[in-house]
Amino acid sequence: MKKNKRIFLMALFLSGVVPLMGFSDYEGDDMPIMHWKPFFNDIENFDRPFKDQGFDLAIDVFEENGNVIAKMHVPGINPDDIDIYIDDHNNLHIAGERSEEAEESDKDYYHKEIRHGSFHRVIGLHCEVDEEAITATVEDGVLTIVMPKVMEEEKQVRKIKVQKK
Repeated sequence: MKKNKRIFLMALFLSGVVPLMGFSDYEGDDMPIMHWKPFFNDIENFDRPFKDQGFDLAIDVFEENGNVIAKMHVPGINPDDIDIYIDDHNNLHIAGERSEEAEESDKDYYHKEIRHGSFHRVIGLHCEVDEEAITATVEDGVLTIVMPKVMEEEKQVRKIKVQKK
C-alpha cells in the first residue's frame, strides 16, 4: 500500500498538484493540495515593469459618410492634456497624459491597475484628409475625432501608345 501511495503522490507532483505536507507526513484521505506553479507565480504582473513606462489606449478607426472617424476611450484624462496632429506621412498622432492623483500614504492597496502617465498612439491613415476641417470632441470619456476625406478628382485615363523602334 505504501508503494501505491508514493506512486500516487509522485503522479500528483508531476501533474502540478503538490501536497501541502511532505510525502511521509500524509495520513488519511483528506490530503490538502495546492497547484504547483514553478515559474511566474504572479504571471498577470510579469510585464508590469515594462508597462509602468506609460500605457496604450485602444482605438477604433473607420470610415463613415465620407469621413474617417477615430474613437478612443480616454476616461479620467483631461481634454486639455490630449494632443492630436497629422504628420507629413499621413499618420494620425494622439498623445496625452493621465495625471496621477495625489498619493495617500494611509491606503494599503490589495491590487492596483489604474495606469497613470503618458500615452502616444500613431495610426496610419489610408487616405488624404482635410486637416483644416478635423474636429475632436470628448463625451462620456470617449474621444471622437472626425476627419473629412479629401475627395480625389477622377483621373483622366490616358492611353499611352507603345512605339516600335
